[in-house]
Amino acid sequence: MKIIICGAGQVGWQIARHLSGERNDVTVIDNNAELIRRATDALDVQGVTGFASHPDVLDQAGARDADLIIAATHSDEVNMVTCQVAHSIFQVPRKIARLRSNAYLDAIYSDLYTTSHLPIDVVISPEREVANAALQRLSAPSTFDVETFMGGKVQLLGIVLEEDCPALNTPLRQLSELFSTLRAIVVGVRRQGRLFAPEPGDQLFAHDQIYVFSHREDVGRTLEIFGKPPLKQERIAIIGAGNVGLAVAQALEARPDRIRAKLIERDRSRAEFAADRLERTIVLNGDGLSAELLEEAAVPSADAVLAVTDDDKTNILASVRAKQAGAKLAIALINDPTMVPLMEVLDIDAYINPRATTVSTILRHIRHGRVRDIYSIGDAEAEVIEAQALSTSPISGRTIRDIEFPEGVLIGAVQKGDRIVKPVPDTRIEEGDVILMFALTKDVPEVERLLQVSIDFF
Repeated sequence: MKIIICGAGQVGWQIARHLSGERNDVTVIDNNAELIRRATDALDVQGVTGFASHPDVLDQAGARDADLIIAATHSDEVNMVTCQVAHSIFQVPRKIARLRSNAYLDAIYSDLYTTSHLPIDVVISPEREVANAALQRLSAPSTFDVETFMGGKVQLLGIVLEEDCPALNTPLRQLSELFSTLRAIVVGVRRQGRLFAPEPGDQLFAHDQIYVFSHREDVGRTLEIFGKPPLKQERIAIIGAGNVGLAVAQALEARPDRIRAKLIERDRSRAEFAADRLERTIVLNGDGLSAELLEEAAVPSADAVLAVTDDDKTNILASVRAKQAGAKLAIALINDPTMVPLMEVLDIDAYINPRATTVSTILRHIRHGRVRDIYSIGDAEAEVIEAQALSTSPISGRTIRDIEFPEGVLIGAVQKGDRIVKPVPDTRIEEGDVILMFALTKDVPEVERLLQVSIDFF
């Protein structure tokens, strides 16, 4: 596939990193020559320096025979114009645009993104995706990572194992036998900085970070088995009333269970803007790093504090202060991946990576086969792929033991109709089944091959 990526920032670079290693012809455009040089030096991509919305720049990047264009620059307007030029002049078949402003995302203007108006096939909103990720974190507060699949019926849980975890030093095979009715499978383990897909004979040790697929109804039991008792969320403090913070507060207000939320915003006009759009949430104007304001916001007794300003350092410091004040849980929004290792050292319970969230959403619309969902893990270390088995794909009609999956791939759940099945070696994958897989990044191309249909399908 020939792909043009417009914007070589964090999102564009990560998308290029994912796609360039999968037999795709990738060209990256950015008006910053240094970013282009970094991309071409580190990745197997071509680079073009210039404005992505200019026809001559797109032509130089190969738009005349491109299959897909991803407009992920920092400007909504540039992204929209880029898609329009790609359609009108070069007839690029598929166009994906990242749009930030809520003014462009209002549902009443959805007709704007049509072939006869602005020809954008997929609109990605980072702020909305991050707000959803924040709500996911709050739904499982004792985890460091969480994502929902299969229509909400299965959750991926990231759990740090403590010294008192009852499942330590026990082979995974034995855990499956001890908890035979538990619909949960450990699919990934990060140990001393290395992520791998475990085998049945592998044991778990203290300080391991594990990724577990669990049926929604078994999440509480799964957390208890791995030493993480469920925590109830009643009092939540949000620091930052930007698009993310406001969206989270509005979502919390819409929940049937009454959650007492307080929102802190430094900018007075933005605080007033948020207060006008919220009904029950108390909005406080002031510095989220102020000990006095944190006390006024009842942070010491909060079940969770969510720091989602547009500054990583503020989010980290606010989370540290909140935990020192007595908050049970601190979650920080972190854009810079180099700061992630600080989370454990600073006792920050979980973080949200906007880049990974946006990259996952974009990849969902690119992968071959009948891919329904994708989630990128860590620093592009692995992917969770939810896909449907088609009639002539190599996996259809075969048992799991007979499918030649790479060592870095594990199946975590199979959906047959409305029923979620815990996979075992004798589970047969039939046409129409939905499978949920954990795959190390190096093995993703082989997973794609297994999901593709043969020419007979068409």
